[in-house]
Amino acid sequence: MKHIFGKMPTLETDRTLLRPIDHHDAEDMFEYASKHEVADQVTWPVHQTIEDTHQFIDIVLDRYQYGKVAPWGIYHKQDKKIIGTADFVWWNSDHSVAEIGYVLSPEYWGQGIVPEVVKTIVDFGFNEMNLVRIQAKCFDHNPNSERVMQKVGMEYEGLMKKRYYVKGEYKTIKIYAIVK
Repeated sequence: MKHIFGKMPTLETDRTLLRPIDHHDAEDMFEYASKHEVADQVTWPVHQTIEDTHQFIDIVLDRYQYGKVAPWGIYHKQDKKIIGTADFVWWNSDHSVAEIGYVLSPEYWGQGIVPEVVKTIVDFGFNEMNLVRIQAKCFDHNPNSERVMQKVGMEYEGLMKKRYYVKGEYKTIKIYAIVK
């Protein structure tokens, strides 16, 4: 793991750079992480203050330092700002499998940016990490995320009922995967 993420690689898509985040990105990140429509689609709570965002960045920087999988910032080339994050949520190198997660500012929803980003990360996973399986999950009430997974060639594998207890309720998860 450390040989791949010891120095977090920067990846590029047509419209974005996937790059390490730092505290200079806090305001951009807070802009979307403080929105309820974003937090409703993820397991973490809405960021109440910019300090919540700085705490998240501290965790990410720690993961970078120790060569662990950690989020890339999705940097929009034209708008020159961080508009989301994407990462391998977990990676099991013994089994050559990993899971991708992503979040994007609502301002950029519906523009095809996330499929572009996820496709690049999937390619990186298969070609640089020698993965044989990459999966992704979403809440069952998130058809936009499902479409992302379908657009990058993932196939629906099933429903995980009441998989997570999040924000006071059990959430059902849909799981998709792509294999090499």
